[in-house]
Amino acid sequence: MSDTPDSAVQTVRTYIDQHREAFLDDLAEWLRIPSVSAQPDHAPDVRRSAEWLAAKLRETGFPVTETWETPGAPAVFAEWPSGDPDAPTVLVYGHHDVQPAAREDGWDTEPFEPVIRGNRLYARGAADDKGQVLFHTLGVRAHLALTGRGAPAVNLKLLVEGEEESGSPHFRALVEERRERLAADVVFVSDTGMWSETTPTVCTGMRGLADCEIELYGPDQDIHSGSFGGAVPNPAMAAARLAAALHDENERVTIPGFYDDIVELTEAERALIAELPFDEASWLTTAKSHATLGEAGYSTLERVWARPTAEVNGIGGGYQGPGGKTIVPSSARLKLSFRLVAGQDPDKIELAVREWVEARVPAGIRHRTVFGGATRPCLTPLDHPALRSVVRAMGRAFDGARILFTREGGSGPSADLQDVLAAPVLFLGISVPSDGWHAPNEKVELDLLLKGVETTAHLWGDLSAALR
Repeated sequence: MSDTPDSAVQTVRTYIDQHREAFLDDLAEWLRIPSVSAQPDHAPDVRRSAEWLAAKLRETGFPVTETWETPGAPAVFAEWPSGDPDAPTVLVYGHHDVQPAAREDGWDTEPFEPVIRGNRLYARGAADDKGQVLFHTLGVRAHLALTGRGAPAVNLKLLVEGEEESGSPHFRALVEERRERLAADVVFVSDTGMWSETTPTVCTGMRGLADCEIELYGPDQDIHSGSFGGAVPNPAMAAARLAAALHDENERVTIPGFYDDIVELTEAERALIAELPFDEASWLTTAKSHATLGEAGYSTLERVWARPTAEVNGIGGGYQGPGGKTIVPSSARLKLSFRLVAGQDPDKIELAVREWVEARVPAGIRHRTVFGGATRPCLTPLDHPALRSVVRAMGRAFDGARILFTREGGSGPSADLQDVLAAPVLFLGISVPSDGWHAPNEKVELDLLLKGVETTAHLWGDLSAALR
């Protein structure tokens, strides 16, 4: 690590120091708006949040700022052309809606009244995702202070949706409708995090998701198990057998074709994952679990980041009350979800699951398999020039520290941007696990938040050169 920042680093830090207080005041003002998209009573607040952000982006210098309507909550779009005809175009994605929060949930303070204690800012949305959206406003101004330009070195666009915490039900349609306005050479998702406060990392992928409910019907009504049990098919037994057949003795998914087409981890990628300071005991504590279990031949991190999975989310049917009720139930159900990795096509997975169920349901059991909306996986190749730009920019912000790589086991709307815009998706986030997304006392580490500002201040110039 370097003890003496170079002049560019010092220029950026001086600018940030001079504007730190105003930036945090802006963030606190935005955090006071309870933009909870999942609660209809807060719909006016979600709209107010969008209008606040649009006004702040105009104040920042974006010459184009618009509020885009959807059948649900509004999104915000902003654009700042470079003025350079050869400059690449970058789209930054985030969201301005937040999870529900109330003092009685276990918060030490009012969730929508920001509080700074030490070097942490506590409020709902501090990390997820208002803090990680707003750092781009100070970041682009610091970038201009560094370059002396009147516009960014890239054509910079922002899309900040208002329904991410409600499952982004209208997001893909919005992206398809506005495809031409959103066109970009690369997309940055600013809604993710790092390994820890002391281990700076860049996320390189998110898994996709498909889920279904299998409905199973036997007798036309619950019937007496003494008179008919053992002589007619039982839908609860069929559900149990389907669940039990989902994995083999090595915890591999048994659905034919499930592993076809996946992008396997390279030895280099496995070595990079192994470099992370992973403590399995601590991880189990966070997971509220008592042992690890998963596909044989892979580490815990490899299983949750880079391998596809099938989970039984729920199983039920028949009598569930106190005491006994000796019946053959008339119906049962099974809820399944599948996390998908690069190379897997949700449509092909759906077809494979339907065929697997069809082959295993016994005669006399009527069934229906209902799939919800699917999310495709995203993966950034480690040699992508935009990823190398992120690593260089973050390395400057973190004083030359080695930047490692992670992935996310979860899923998000980033795949819609990848699919519709046909642009590579990268991830840029500074949140850490202790920030407590969706939990009481959500916070953001202020030092890391300003490292996000620094990273973007250096990134746009580096990226402009790297993508030409």
